[in-house]
Amino acid sequence: MAERFPDESVCKSIELDLSLINHYDELLMRLEHEISLIAKTHDADSYFRIRSIPGVGRILGLTILYEIHDINRFPRVQDFVSYCRLVKSAKESAGKRYGTSGKKIGNVHLKWAFSEAAVLFLRRNPEAKKYKAKLERKHGKAKALSILAHKLARATYYMLKRKEVLCVVFYIR
Repeated sequence: MAERFPDESVCKSIELDLSLINHYDELLMRLEHEISLIAKTHDADSYFRIRSIPGVGRILGLTILYEIHDINRFPRVQDFVSYCRLVKSAKESAGKRYGTSGKKIGNVHLKWAFSEAAVLFLRRNPEAKKYKAKLERKHGKAKALSILAHKLARATYYMLKRKEVLCVVFYIR
């Protein structure tokens, strides 16, 4: 890669950057492995329940597990999905709506994780693709993915709360 550039200093800079990237890749792989081992001993049941959701891999599973911390701190599923930033917050007083507010309230990492999980969930799931197509006709593509992420978050809440692996497809109706 570096030999493509005629200037010697640019070549050296690129070689240094590439070696640094390779070193960081190695460090990140070791760190991910260590965190994965810790998760398996820390809260193995919850980790494997989260990983049982189609499309949720090691990184998304760890992100969801450690950003939730303890599912029992959310008394209702609505509180959980609100914390995940997967619902619109409304400004309401005396029965009158004043628009939405509080865009920055909640956990941005959980919103990202469930949004990614929704996209990955669609890859090998024909039923979910049909459901998304139905939602797209009614709400549009972006809103359909948000609704699917909301459904996955609800399913995750019940999986962790009831301590059982649920059929996620049951929630996609």
